[in-house]
Amino acid sequence: MTDRVLVVEDDDEIRDLIRYNLVAGGLEVEEADDGAQALDMLRRKLPDLAVVDWMLPTVSGVDVCRAVRRESATSKLPILILTARKAEKDMLQGFTSGADDYMVKPFSTAELLARVRALLRRSRQAPDGREASYFYHDLELSPVTHRVSRSGQRVHLGPTEFRLLRKLIESPERVFTRQQLLDSVWGENIYVEERTVDVHIRRLRKALNDGGGPDLIRTVWATGYALDADST
Repeated sequence: MTDRVLVVEDDDEIRDLIRYNLVAGGLEVEEADDGAQALDMLRRKLPDLAVVDWMLPTVSGVDVCRAVRRESATSKLPILILTARKAEKDMLQGFTSGADDYMVKPFSTAELLARVRALLRRSRQAPDGREASYFYHDLELSPVTHRVSRSGQRVHLGPTEFRLLRKLIESPERVFTRQQLLDSVWGENIYVEERTVDVHIRRLRKALNDGGGPDLIRTVWATGYALDADST
């Protein structure tokens, strides 16, 4: 089955360029030229991934991200934001709004296709039930159903946060450097700043701690992170 990508971009030339390269890469593409239209399309038929420009008419790209994450039917949709904004504070705003990846214009179409494929690969569920669930402390992560629970209560995670938690729970109490997490979760051939890991760890922490209980993620200063029930 061909993966479907929704491209949300108000610049006709950029949208055409993105569509051409994604289709050439074997993907099916749907298009929207403003945020309100994109949200309407997402509610009617969910794609496998969305590429969203930051500066859109009617509803901005970051507001599209926030709306997607608020609704249970769309909350797990992988989102890649495109923008001319390259300051760190803008990147952090993009990630905290719910984006899974962030590319600054002008961008390489080859890199865009690589990042889209990496996001699709990370969001894909296991095809059968042979892969066992992971347990640690009061956490359970199922690679098959793509679900996480803590003390029996469902924890809603975006695809990147799910991948991060899976990496940590595969080797509890082991400290992973930011670079190791980047290579595992984002891919070795994808350039992403190490600061990106911190943003997604904060989102993962918030989701895991919403129901109370100890913080299970240990921060190792100047190094990285570990899943550790004795972190507090």
